[in-house]
Amino acid sequence: MSVGTVSRGGFYRSLRQREPAEEETEVRSLIQQIALEHRGRYGYRRITAELRRRGVQVNRKKVARMMRDDNLLAIQPKRFAVTTNSKHKCEVHLDLASCMTLTGINQLWVADLTYIRLKGEFVYLAWAVDRTMMSSHLTVELSV
Repeated sequence: MSVGTVSRGGFYRSLRQREPAEEETEVRSLIQQIALEHRGRYGYRRITAELRRRGVQVNRKKVARMMRDDNLLAIQPKRFAVTTNSKHKCEVHLDLASCMTLTGINQLWVADLTYIRLKGEFVYLAWAVDRTMMSSHLTVELSV
């Protein structure tokens, strides 16, 4: 009893067509695994190198295409902006406030200045407060 007839060439042709799809699924799975292991910080070049270290021979363009199709784009970390120069040549003054014993109000005022990054601009926030008030909670609201 014969269920179906397939020529020998047709059988082997169907095997060759099925193998790349299975191989691509395995590679796609490995790419997703590597991307998750490295918390989305690896791009297609690093993932290609990692795949090759794991013994998978794959083209970097194919990795880039698969990552793009699966929305596995690498997250570019923002550079750390250094705002303080600790190695300046200016004179460093003593912290006189730490040596004072405060007995009442208006004996020591402290102030600071900072900037806040908004969507399209920077705004500056300056504040001054009596040192005796600093023990209480300070809330500053900024509206632009």
